Amino acid sequence: MQFTMPEVADAVAALLPDRELVVQGTQRHTYTDTVARSNRLASYLHTAGLGCHTERSELRGHETGQDLLGIYAHNGSAYVEGLLGAFRSRVAPFNVNYRYVRDELRYLLDDSGATALLYHATFAPRVADVLPDLPRLRTLIQIPDDSGNGLLPGAVDYESIVASGTSTPPPVQPSPDDLYVLYTGGTTGMPKGVLWRQHDIFMTAFGGRSLYGGDTVTSLDDVAQRAAANPGTTLLILPPLMHGAAQWAVMTALTTGQTVAFTSVVDRLDPDDAVRTIEREKAAVVTVVGDAMVRPLADALEKALATGQPDVSSLAVVANGGAMLTPTVKQHVVELLPNAVVVDGVGSSETGAQMTHMSMTGAVATGTFNPGPDTCVLAEDLGTVLPPGHDGIGWLAQRGYVPLGYKGDAAKTAKTFPVVDGVRYAVPGDRARHLDGGAIELLGRDSVTINSGGEKIFAEEVEAALASHPAVEDVLVAGRPSERWGQEVVAVVALAEGAAVDADDLIAHAANSIARYKLPKAVVFRPAVQRSPAGKADYRWARDQAVNG
Repeated sequence: MQFTMPEVADAVAALLPDRELVVQGTQRHTYTDTVARSNRLASYLHTAGLGCHTERSELRGHETGQDLLGIYAHNGSAYVEGLLGAFRSRVAPFNVNYRYVRDELRYLLDDSGATALLYHATFAPRVADVLPDLPRLRTLIQIPDDSGNGLLPGAVDYESIVASGTSTPPPVQPSPDDLYVLYTGGTTGMPKGVLWRQHDIFMTAFGGRSLYGGDTVTSLDDVAQRAAANPGTTLLILPPLMHGAAQWAVMTALTTGQTVAFTSVVDRLDPDDAVRTIEREKAAVVTVVGDAMVRPLADALEKALATGQPDVSSLAVVANGGAMLTPTVKQHVVELLPNAVVVDGVGSSETGAQMTHMSMTGAVATGTFNPGPDTCVLAEDLGTVLPPGHDGIGWLAQRGYVPLGYKGDAAKTAKTFPVVDGVRYAVPGDRARHLDGGAIELLGRDSVTINSGGEKIFAEEVEAALASHPAVEDVLVAGRPSERWGQEVVAVVALAEGAAVDADDLIAHAANSIARYKLPKAVVFRPAVQRSPAGKADYRWARDQAVNG
C-alpha cells in the first residue's frame, strides 16, 4: 500500500480522538483538534487556488507540479498544522530558516518558487522587505504572536482560518506522489530543496518502517492499531522544526500515537524551561542536536537532580541527531541519568533516517552505528557496494525509499542519486567504513574533509579529540591553504565560562587520541562557535575564521 499523511492522520485520530497530540504551555490540541484545524487550513489554500497542477507521472525527478508553502515559524501547533494542511490540499510544504537575513530569505523563497508563506508575526518585517522581489508569492498567512507586528497588506490572520468553521477537507484526493520538500541547511553550500514523495518519507522518516528491524506497516488499520497500543508517551522536541530531524520526530509521534511537547520559549534554547517542561508533561523522551544543545541541558538537569526540583524522573531517552555528541558529553549525560538511554541517530535531508547507536551505563561509544535496512557503503568510484569487513573507505549510501531529486537541479540530482547495478542510491557526501560484523563507522562529510600532506583528515574526529578537554565549550575544525601541506588543520574554539587554556595545551591534549598528522596547526579562539539554531555546525563560518583569524 502507498500512504499519504492525511489518511494516516485520519486513521490515528479516529482511534485516539481525545489524546493530546501537541502541547505547549497552556495550549493543548488533541488529535481531533489538530486534524480539524489542518483541514481548515487546507480548505483555505485550496480556495486560494493552490494545489497540484501537474501529476508526478508527467514530471522528471527534479521538477515540481505543485504549489509550495514555506513555513517560516517557531515551534508550535501551527507548524504541525501547516505541514498537515499543506499535505491535505496537495500543496508541498518546505522549511524556512528563521535566522536568515534579507538576501538569504529572498534566495530561498525565490529558489523554491513559493506561492504561499505561513509565518509568525515576528518575522513580518523581514517578509515585507523581500516581497517586492517575489512576484509569485501571493498567499500570506500570519500567525499571531506577542511581537506586536500587525498584518502585512494582503495577509490573513492564521487563527481566523483554523479556529472555527467546517472541518471538512477540500475536494481533492492527496496522492502518495505528492511532495514533501526539505531544504538543506546551507552550512556547507547554498541551500537545496530535496524533493520527497510523501509515501517514501513516511516509510523512511515518519514512522512507516522500523529503523531497527525493518518492519513496515502495510495498511491504515495497521497504523491505527499500532498507535492505539502506545500508552501515550510524551516526546519533548527541543530543536526547531525548521530542522528536518525535528519534523521527522513530530510526524513519527503522530503516526505512532505519541504526544509532542514544545517549550514555551521558542526563539532560543532555554534549558531551564526545557527541564520544567519535562516535569510538567512527564516527558519520557527529549530530542536534541549535538553538544551545543546537550551541554546546557545537562547543566540544567544536574541542578534539578541535585535539588529534586523540577522532577525529571520521567526522562528515559535522550535522542540525538543532526550533529555528533562527543564521548565526554555523552558520558556526562549517562552519569546524570543512569537509568536512561542516549540514542544517536544518523540521517540527512537526502536519505532520511539511516543508522542508530544506543549508549547506556557501562556502554558509551561514539562513531559507530547499526545500519538500517537499506543503509550501505558504496565504493569510492560508486561502482559497487562494499561488504562488511572491507578495508576501504567509501560513501555512506541509502537505497529503497530515497528522494526524487533536488528542486530545479538535474545535474546535482544525477550526481547525488546515482544508479548502481540498476539500483538508485542517495549519496549525500558522508565518508564511512563498513566494519566486520555489520556496524558502520561514520567518518565525516567529504565537503569538510581536510587534505593535508596527502592525508585525508576528517573534521569531526579532530573536533571530538579537542572537545574532550574540560576547558572547551565548543569547537569546529576547518582547513586553510598551506604552501607546505596544501591544507592545514585549524581549530576554532570557544572556551567554557571561566576556563583558561592555551593552544599548545589543547593540541597536546588532542595528541592523546589522534595521530600527529591530524593535529591542528593553529587554534583560533572565539567567544562562541557559530551554529545553526538547531545546533548544526556552520563550516562556512569556521573556514572564514580559520583563514582570516
